[in-house]
Amino acid sequence: MNTIITYKKASENDIDYLLDLRTKTMNPHYANSHLPTDRETTLQRILYQFDKAHIILLNDEPVGLLKINRGDKTEVFQLQIDPTQQGKGLGKKILKDILEEASKEGKTVELSVLKTNKAQYLYTSLGFKTVGEDEHSYFMEFQ
Repeated sequence: MNTIITYKKASENDIDYLLDLRTKTMNPHYANSHLPTDRETTLQRILYQFDKAHIILLNDEPVGLLKINRGDKTEVFQLQIDPTQQGKGLGKKILKDILEEASKEGKTVELSVLKTNKAQYLYTSLGFKTVGEDEHSYFMEFQ
């Protein structure tokens, strides 16, 4: 992939972009799970752990969001790639980089995925194991 992926910390100026991105990437999964997709709920999901949000840039153009917490363990709260950029290996490359970094530091990587979201197959292919679930989501870990 002859592309350069970089990140910039998300700010209030990015809220409109993030609302559009989340509506395109996540609302279909929420609708299929019979969960709310209204603007206020979507905004609350964007603002959750907002201090950990980074805009994913591909050749300096915004293509997604990575919301991650690097503490005793690495928690991937949100990873969204614009639908026009999906299927090109961006999410996989980003996750591989996260897994490599965590492995070097001896950390577990955790994430959750809606049961209606096909991204779960990507996570499984990278070695994530399902360690729990609730009505709507699988909870996964990579060690």
